[in-house]
Amino acid sequence: MKLFECQKCNQLLYFENTSCGNCGSRLGYLQARETLSVVGPDGPHWRAAADPTRRYRFCANAGHGACNWLVDDEQPGPYCAACRHNQTVPDLSVPENVLRWRKIEFAKHRLMYSLLKLKLPLATRAEDPDGLAFEFLVPGAAAPDGSVTPVMTGHANGVITININEADDAERERMRNEMGEAYRTLLGHFRHEIGHYYWDRLIAEGGRIEPFRATFGDERRDYTQALQQHYAGGPPADWQSHFVSAYASSHPWEDFAETWAHYFHMVDTVESARAFGLSVRPRLAAAAELATVINFDPHNARVEPIIDAWTGLSIAVNEINRSMGLPDLYPFVLTPAVVDKLTFIHECIHGAAPAEAADRANSAAP
Repeated sequence: MKLFECQKCNQLLYFENTSCGNCGSRLGYLQARETLSVVGPDGPHWRAAADPTRRYRFCANAGHGACNWLVDDEQPGPYCAACRHNQTVPDLSVPENVLRWRKIEFAKHRLMYSLLKLKLPLATRAEDPDGLAFEFLVPGAAAPDGSVTPVMTGHANGVITININEADDAERERMRNEMGEAYRTLLGHFRHEIGHYYWDRLIAEGGRIEPFRATFGDERRDYTQALQQHYAGGPPADWQSHFVSAYASSHPWEDFAETWAHYFHMVDTVESARAFGLSVRPRLAAAAELATVINFDPHNARVEPIIDAWTGLSIAVNEINRSMGLPDLYPFVLTPAVVDKLTFIHECIHGAAPAEAADRANSAAP
């Protein structure tokens, strides 16, 4: 994530800010300009300091404290580029639902920031029957027919479902321990589930099935049986040599989604490091290969500098976390096999032709 600056007083701002903590100016995010802007009223509309020639209104979800994005007044519809994908939100007459939904929206907006920066296709269901939609559901809520269906966070046919209990830190930590996971966050859920969505768009519909199979394995393996086997017996003993997480070893679809999520972790964090002008120069001769100066935009870079920067940066921040008595920020290892998978995803996102991806996958195969 990039950093932002108040146009009125030059205070440092963050993506989720709705007002400047120094001068009190109201703020709105201009997606088309990728910037957070001071805004002032103009009748029923708003003028943005970063784009004073146009009039804007706030996304309808700003009224719930769940969005700070602006909508061009000439654009139809009440919702911003992020919120227009919402298909179902929880009952907002329940205060606890509102608090959890806000946390979910903050994570979702960070996801949408990355998707828009990478120029990935983002049709809504109204624009395309296979477009992207979100459902944020309350477990135990009764359907109109009186039935009660458990809510599972997941993806199906373009719809990403998030159990809003995932926004409760204690509940999410309980689930993380129960599932034996090293990492579980709302943003991580979004990045994983959107990977399933883009598997359909970029792999199944993008002519990349064969290079995908050469890199991740054959997705025609029975999915339900694979997950049952994973939960019953755990990952293979050597999973760390081939997969970014234990869960990635369960099935090629999950391997793709997990690796996709990690690619987004890397790109967004490297962008944050660049915004702060960070560099890594270990004061050990044997660790000189970890030195890196993060002075490039990871959204428009080759994959090699992204991985090189991430390697040094993640080791450094892990050690900083340990100095505070906290778990590693990034408790994962990028083996050569995982790097090959990250490279495949990078090429898919940046539009490498299927034939190019196939050549790379074949050259990487043992």
